[in-house]
Amino acid sequence: MTITQLRYVLAIAEYKNFTNAAEKCHVTQPTLSTQIQKLEDELDILIFDRSKKPIELTDVGRKIVQQAKNIVNESDRIKDIVDQQKGFIGGEFKLGIIPTIMPTLLPMFLKTFIKKFPKVILKIEEMTTDDIITKINDGHLDAAIVATPLKIENIKERVLYYEPFVGYVPDDHALSSLKKLTVSDLNLDDILLLEDGHCFRDGVLNLCNSIKDGTIDKFQLESGSIETLIKLSNEGLGMTLLPYLHTIDLNENMQSKLRYFSPPPPAREVSLIYHKSELKMQIIESLHKVISSIIRGAIAFQNVQIISPLPK
Repeated sequence: MTITQLRYVLAIAEYKNFTNAAEKCHVTQPTLSTQIQKLEDELDILIFDRSKKPIELTDVGRKIVQQAKNIVNESDRIKDIVDQQKGFIGGEFKLGIIPTIMPTLLPMFLKTFIKKFPKVILKIEEMTTDDIITKINDGHLDAAIVATPLKIENIKERVLYYEPFVGYVPDDHALSSLKKLTVSDLNLDDILLLEDGHCFRDGVLNLCNSIKDGTIDKFQLESGSIETLIKLSNEGLGMTLLPYLHTIDLNENMQSKLRYFSPPPPAREVSLIYHKSELKMQIIESLHKVISSIIRGAIAFQNVQIISPLPK
């Protein structure tokens, strides 16, 4: 039994297809099939039920896959130990970032991080929190930046910063005369929201549900991006809530529509998350340090009320 064979097993379990798994592992399909056959012969069991389309794991195969994940992770840890001993900070690092954080945070830290750690090959992908959790657990992401707390057993969270919610209120709106907002001023039926699947949307719903019982009414409009929400609000279709970093680069006219909350303002907790196996910790530590140091100059808010992104 070899670690390479176990990596092949994990690839087939994920893709449910020998050809696709072989492409992922950068080997020919006959090579992969031969190695899987050798492993099954050695163990005297079938890991995969090849009669099913797509291929399925057998009962014992599911148990083997769980153990194979542990073994492969631990084998990867050996390289980590050597890298840390040598003080080496480099290699490929796959980072996921949710859509409501990516456009504002990434430009703030990316250039600094690349300059400071030129041997790290960052591969960054924008994706939803649900996709991020799946990919971290499957070993396809090394870390991610998301809204927390998530309270997931296999995933560790390290807070980067707290980002307040800010009201964006068009001039003809009933709340435009207020200098400061309170949570009780909000009316869920009048707030433009991101479409389902965004954790910032869940945070807004949780915030509004804290002052309103019962079922959620139908929203006026939902959008896939914060930029579209701002444009819709400018058309007089309602107010919206923005993460603080999205307000920094707004023009003077848009800045005049911002309404901040009375302290403590509602805020989201933004964290760097990674698997409990703690692989590539030297890069994770470096990433956390760079982002934390940069963000301190942009967000001075500490006395905040954290709004959970967990759907209620």
